[in-house]
Amino acid sequence: MPRPARPDRNAPKGRPRPKVDHRTRQPAREYELDVLAGLEDVAATELSGVPLARDVRGLRFWFPGSPERLTRLRSVVAVYRIQTWDVPRPRGLLGNQQLSELTAYLREVVEVGGHQSFRFGAAGKDSPVMQRLAEELQGTLNLPHDPEAGELLIRLRPSDDAQGWDVLARITPRPLSARPWRVCNMAGGLNATIAYAAHKLAGQRDADRIFNPMSGSGTLLIERDLMGPSAALVGVDINPEAVRCAQENIRAAKRQIEVAHRDALHTDLPARSFDLIMADLPWGDAISSHGANETLYPAFLTEMHRLTSQRGRLCVITHEIRLFERVLQNQQKWHAHELFQVASGGHHPKAYLLGKR
Repeated sequence: MPRPARPDRNAPKGRPRPKVDHRTRQPAREYELDVLAGLEDVAATELSGVPLARDVRGLRFWFPGSPERLTRLRSVVAVYRIQTWDVPRPRGLLGNQQLSELTAYLREVVEVGGHQSFRFGAAGKDSPVMQRLAEELQGTLNLPHDPEAGELLIRLRPSDDAQGWDVLARITPRPLSARPWRVCNMAGGLNATIAYAAHKLAGQRDADRIFNPMSGSGTLLIERDLMGPSAALVGVDINPEAVRCAQENIRAAKRQIEVAHRDALHTDLPARSFDLIMADLPWGDAISSHGANETLYPAFLTEMHRLTSQRGRLCVITHEIRLFERVLQNQQKWHAHELFQVASGGHHPKAYLLGKR
């Protein structure tokens, strides 16, 4: 059977965890956020702004009521609901009582998320035990088992105290990082959660005039516009296909953002036009090359210095870390500090925030 909720070690003794939140009159469920490695603090900060979230342990927490509020988190890859079973091995979930409880638990997730199929994301998902569990759930949930693209992603792992097993079920059919506005993709496109984190850590100000050079498919532009107002929000890209792609995504997001076909290094814009410049520079793999970046990066810093207001900021995201840090050491116009380093798609890009000297 599912294990009772663990006591909060930080709570005063003798005060049990309430099963129902009096403000919602609904039972609390346990959840966990899945985030890109390196963005845990950003996600924790965003979670702290969710009303009623409580008993937070890192990215694991309790929340009463509808999980719809959790699907609005923008720094996370996915949100999972969690339940723990007091069984020594996954085979124990095949017992009549455990299977009935597991089915009821997963059915609640499906009723909210509208999933049309399921799959396992656990290690050993092809083992005989997991295959049998898939067969059982296919019948009890009345959902097809799609091992490659199932919408209800189910993960199994040993519980924190290694005395049972956690079953995690993703509450949405697609990851939250797969934004619904992304109807056009381009090689080298930035993960939307990285874009959100970069904007948050660079500083979100309504009065900022914001420029996104080399705007690609528009991720940095759209994510910022969804966060709130700004004085101006402009993007440019030298590739006309990128401009077309960004415009498609902007329309899908129902935003009004100006994107122009122009070379970011030769915009003919007046000096000090922007208070914040956000740039996802070419990483030298899907876009551009390391040799081309040797020339591009110094020229970019020079031109962005001209376009930035006296107290403005420049945020740069790049996987060309050694090159960028060497370029920074060889110039005198900017001071910089690292915002974060993140693991994404086999890369480990860093984000830097620069200010004028």
